[in-house]
Amino acid sequence: MSVELRPYDASTDAEALYGLKTAFERGLGENTGGEAKATTYAGKLTDDYREKWLAWVDRCVADEPRCVTVAVDGGTTNADGGSADADGNDSDLVGYVFCLPERLAFVWDAAVINELYLAPDYRGTGVADDLMDAALDLAADQDLPLDRIVLDVDPKNERARGFYDRHGFESWGEMVARPVGDVGDD
Repeated sequence: MSVELRPYDASTDAEALYGLKTAFERGLGENTGGEAKATTYAGKLTDDYREKWLAWVDRCVADEPRCVTVAVDGGTTNADGGSADADGNDSDLVGYVFCLPERLAFVWDAAVINELYLAPDYRGTGVADDLMDAALDLAADQDLPLDRIVLDVDPKNERARGFYDRHGFESWGEMVARPVGDVGDD
């Protein structure tokens, strides 16, 4: 396994990145909230959502090229000099970290990790640590209202909680949510 990190390239990575985003969303739904949450998260993954999300990624990357760092499994060199995995398939993205660009630091008065995802076969290999280091390096270069980096993690996601704890993250308040629109009184 030969995994390298590099900035996201919309011209070559969009489909693979969205594939990872889809796995990220489905994993959130399936692993942290039961069938109703899984249905909600899977239900938003429409073609319209895909187009809007990729356009948003492009706007963020235009602000800060390092805000989306991808992990690429280079595998081995194939006959035409390109890289391939052990099965001879072209290499592909296996993970990413998406930090908001500095102009959005005021969302939480901090650097924000929007998403960090790594394909299951690559977990426990150190690649997630490398992605976290890329996020921390970017945050260190940002001019922030408060010198901190934040993210939202579901308390039921024990694996993620352990990872973030190991990287020095601590609870900072609690996020609450409600549906947009009228909420009836029951």
